[in-house]
Amino acid sequence: METLRYGTDPDQVVDLTFPPGATRPPLVVLLHGGFWRVAYDRVHLRVVADALTAEGFAVANVEYRRVGGGGGWPSTFTDVGDAVDAVEVALVDRADLGSVAYVGHSAGGHLALWAAARDRLPVGAPGRTGRAPLVRGVVALAPAADLAAVDRLGLSGGAVRELLGGGPRAVPERFASTDPAVLGSPGADTVVVHGLLDDIVPVEVARSYCARTGADLVELPGTDHFELVDPASTAWPVVLGALRRVVG
Repeated sequence: METLRYGTDPDQVVDLTFPPGATRPPLVVLLHGGFWRVAYDRVHLRVVADALTAEGFAVANVEYRRVGGGGGWPSTFTDVGDAVDAVEVALVDRADLGSVAYVGHSAGGHLALWAAARDRLPVGAPGRTGRAPLVRGVVALAPAADLAAVDRLGLSGGAVRELLGGGPRAVPERFASTDPAVLGSPGADTVVVHGLLDDIVPVEVARSYCARTGADLVELPGTDHFELVDPASTAWPVVLGALRRVVG
């Protein structure tokens, strides 16, 4: 494993892993969840990074500043944008940048969907880019994809309001800059995978996002929130299938 630094803060790092002997493998940019809070970090997705590397993917496991550790609006978003850009520059000769997928779980699923739409953000929004991101597809696993819906449901004790500093009425411009559900249909092939037993991010959030954007939704009976990031689970082959679909 290699570490790429994209800033001076201890959390502005990306762990890079590569399949042995591979030449310019497809790349997964991996974004962890935890409702954007500092208590959760990239380490809990290391098993996913290892499993994806074993499947032939280069993996960039992204860390970013989170609420309670210098994150929230706007730094969480500038960090994710800067991390993705730094990975592209660092791996231009080491990975196939024509076969890039963003994969995120829970709050990381929200960030993956957001990152794929950075060229659609309002002018001046944190993380905005003037060109379409180099991403072929997105796999969002149990994502907090519709921020207004997550806020309305009060998930995790008001995590969205902690992230953005208020609700939709108080800071509408922040929701307009960060909510994938209002940024239009995805420009990249997008698959949302959600378990029907998920009681952390209910499947209605995914249904709301997909209804608004036209993204594909795969609902898994008998599956909870964390089985989607467990390579030993029965859900894992579905996740791999979605990933292989979006990267061709």
